[in-house]
Amino acid sequence: MKRDDRITAHFTTCFMALAIFRIMEKKLNEQFTCDTIIRSLRKMNFKELKGEGFEPTYTRTDFTDALHESFGFRTDYEIVTLKQMKKIFKATKIK
Repeated sequence: MKRDDRITAHFTTCFMALAIFRIMEKKLNEQFTCDTIIRSLRKMNFKELKGEGFEPTYTRTDFTDALHESFGFRTDYEIVTLKQMKKIFKATKIK
């Protein structure tokens, strides 16, 4: 791969990331900055329960409540089955 290709790929990745965060900011009514979104998403971890699904290990916040409300899914108060998790991933893909 040529150096120009690498620069173009890096720029494209950065641009896409910025676009995704701007879309999230808009969907969340600009209540949260990109920095808050990034820090909060990094804290949204799950523990896999073999054969059952995923248990949230993060603490609910204003951000997680707004995220769930804006995107129409819940992951904060129950075990999320693998089937439900796949459905969430599919529903939140950018079209």
